[in-house]
Order: sequence, then C-alpha cells, then structure tokens
Amino acid sequence: MSPCVTSTNIPSEPPRLEISDPKKSTQYQECVNSLKLSKETMLKIGKIFHEEMELGLSLNPPKKSSLQMCNTYITQLPDGTEEGEFLALDLGGTNFRVLLLELSKGQLVREEVKHYHVPEALRLGHGITLFDYLAKCIYEFLKEHDLEKRRLPLGFTFSFPMDQRGLDSGVLVTWTKTFNCEGVVGEDAVKMLNDAIHRRGDLNVDVIAVLNDTTGTLIQGAYLDPACGIGLILGTGSNACYIEKAEKVLRWDGGKINGTEEVIVDIESGAFGDTGVLDFIRTDFDRELDRHSLLPESFTFEKYISGRYLGELARLIMVKLVNQRSLFAGVGSEKLLTPGGFTTRFISMIEADTINHSTDNVRIVLDELEVNFDADDINIVKDICYLVTDRSAKLVAITLATILERMNKPNSVTIAVDGSLFKLHPRLSTLIDKYIQEFAPGRKFSLLLAEDGSGKGAGLTAALALKMKNKL
Repeated sequence: MSPCVTSTNIPSEPPRLEISDPKKSTQYQECVNSLKLSKETMLKIGKIFHEEMELGLSLNPPKKSSLQMCNTYITQLPDGTEEGEFLALDLGGTNFRVLLLELSKGQLVREEVKHYHVPEALRLGHGITLFDYLAKCIYEFLKEHDLEKRRLPLGFTFSFPMDQRGLDSGVLVTWTKTFNCEGVVGEDAVKMLNDAIHRRGDLNVDVIAVLNDTTGTLIQGAYLDPACGIGLILGTGSNACYIEKAEKVLRWDGGKINGTEEVIVDIESGAFGDTGVLDFIRTDFDRELDRHSLLPESFTFEKYISGRYLGELARLIMVKLVNQRSLFAGVGSEKLLTPGGFTTRFISMIEADTINHSTDNVRIVLDELEVNFDADDINIVKDICYLVTDRSAKLVAITLATILERMNKPNSVTIAVDGSLFKLHPRLSTLIDKYIQEFAPGRKFSLLLAEDGSGKGAGLTAALALKMKNKL
C-alpha cells in the first residue's frame, strides 16, 4: 500500500502578515476579504453540493443539476483475483499511451508502456482517420512485444466529456483541449475504436471498457488499498468520483440487474456551480478570470480550485493592489500585467517559503516578474498565495466531506488522488486533510496518492470488465 500523502510535520497556519503602513494594510484586507470563507459558508456549500448530487442522480429532477453524476457501470473493484494480460489506451492530449499489464493473483508482474504523438492534422481531421491511427499504434505496440497474435481485452481511457451508456459505451458530448475531429461528437468512441481495430483484420483486440482518468484513479487506488471508495483528480483540472449504492442511481436500473449493489459514479465536479448555485462566493477576481477563460460560464468549481487557475487568480489580486498603489509602489511590470504571467508553480514555491519561514523563493519569483519590492510586498504576496491555496483546500475538502457523509461507511474510507497540483503543492494535502476533519467530524479517512489512473487504472478496469462479463 502506498503511504498517506499528508504529513503532520507540515504546518497549516497562514504566514505572519506584517504590513508597516496602516493604510496599505487596510486596503489589502479589504481587497482579499471576499476570499475568506467562514465555516458557516462552507457548510452551506456542502449542503448545496449534496442537493446537486441528488438532482443529478434523479430520474425526473425538478431542476437541472450542475453535476452530471454519470454512471460508469463499474460495479466492482479489484479484489486480488485478477489474472491475465490486459491492454490500456490512454487518450487525452497531444500524446497518448498504449500499455500492457500482466496480472497474476492480482499482482502486477509485467508492465510495458509506449508513448505516441497525435499530429495536429489528425486532431483536427476526420474521426475515422484518428481512430485508424490509434489502431495502427496498437498494432505496432503489440508487434514490438510479439503479441499481435494474442487475443487481448483493452481498457480505453477517453478523457473527454462523454455520455456513458454502458461499461463499453461512451458517446462523445464535445471535444476539448486541442481536438476537434469531424464525425465523432454524438458517436460512441468505443465503437469507433473497435471498428478501426476490426478494419485492419490483423488484430485480436476488443475494447471492453471505457473510462476517464478520475474513475481510473479510484480503480488504481482500490488496487493499492481495498478501503478506497473515492477518486479525485486535482491537477490542471479537477473531478471526483465515488462508490454509490446502485438503488440511489435512479436514472439506471442497475440495482435490479444481477444483484448489483454498488456502482462508481463520476460526479463531473469541476462543473459544480455552473447553474449559478455558487454565485454567492464568487469574487470580482473570479468573475474577471472566468470572463477571460477559454470556456466562460462553465467549469465553475474547477476555476476556484485547480492548477490551471490558481496562479492567475493570485495575479489578478496583485494587479488590483498595484492599481490601488498598495503593492510594488503602484508599479506593475509587463510580466505581472500579462495574463498567465504568474503561474501556480510560483504559488507552490512561495508556499514552501511560508512553511520554511524563508523569503528565498518569493524573492526569486518577484525578480522573475521584474518588479521592485520591499518587505511589505513580500509579506503581502506570501499571504495572497496562502489565501488562494486555503480557499482551494476548503472547497475541495467540503465536497469530499459531503461524499464521505453520504457514503456513511462504518470503517475508514481511502480517497485516491492524482494530479500535478496535489503532488507538487507543498501543503495542499495537509490543508485538505485538516478541513475534511473539520467538515466531517467523526468520519475516518485517509488521502492516498494513486498515480497513473489513466494508464494502470484503464488496464485494471479491463480486467474487472472481463470478470463482470464472465459472470453474465
């Protein structure tokens, strides 16, 4: 089992804020006060999140939920009896991977991985051409490992919004990122990949499961720890999934099929608040960030918490303070005034300074931004980085605490987490752990770093799909 990623040695307290100029101090506090969320506000958010979950699971809800609550059709987790060789295809960006996992009595005894590039012409061309290319790469991978004659099941991580209609059926809702292939939106991505594989005539591969990286993280977490019941991605973007009682998934009659008791539900939590239910915590900084984002008025929750946005949020706060002449003597640099000029990596660096009672990293960052600064400026920037980190941690924690309360498990539940923000931020996990305890008192849990759910998780899901298929 991988160790819990939180550490009691990492402090959760904010940096000591000392501003010599009383006027500057007052202006600063007025500027950032809206970012501070009280416990009462957090509990209100948790109540709304639970209501949105209920709406998303309902057959005929009275109003639309901002949470899709997608049924993954995965009704069991790894139990140590998985045997055989399984392929995984992980597609979610300009590069993708093909993997081979060999399991013996549930243990991974062999792993082969190869990365492939998807040229722009394929990402923007016709979908059939794209899927033919994926099939070609699968063949080359198998030939390289002398496996082209073997009949192998494949788990397909397809990290785009999809309407999942079965364990082996995922209809593309819309392309995102750098993909915009013709003829795929509204089509079943699994069928298109299987058709491409069968068109070749030289592959004995069947795509038997489709999933996203969040579901894969839960599966990978369950492989590492049988107590795992929640999966979380917290990186450039964010999403969560969890194990739900099948009888509560009213849009699906899975509870009536083969005695199914539980199923993994993909929450699509990055969209929490898209219907306006979280507008009461939106600050002017959030509104400005959203207006200039690639997809305004969508992925609302993700914009509060994830790595793509935290650095920009901090930059917008600093720009306002510069305009008020309460930071950097009222003079901003071109880098600071340019969107994207302050990254989430800078926040991690500066937060490390706060932990270590240092100013080394913040001085490096401010020099890189080409601004003139004094001791007050250093303290203000450190506090800004803490505030956006702390708000992110609180919001992540209240959703996880709500899920834990909903699951109502008597024993400890492990939360499997993957994503660059979670892995690289020096104390985000500590803060999340602290706030889950505060918002779900009495619930036992642990945070577990479960890397490569999109790869290993897909192979493990193929193994589970085969077991479920054999039971029918």
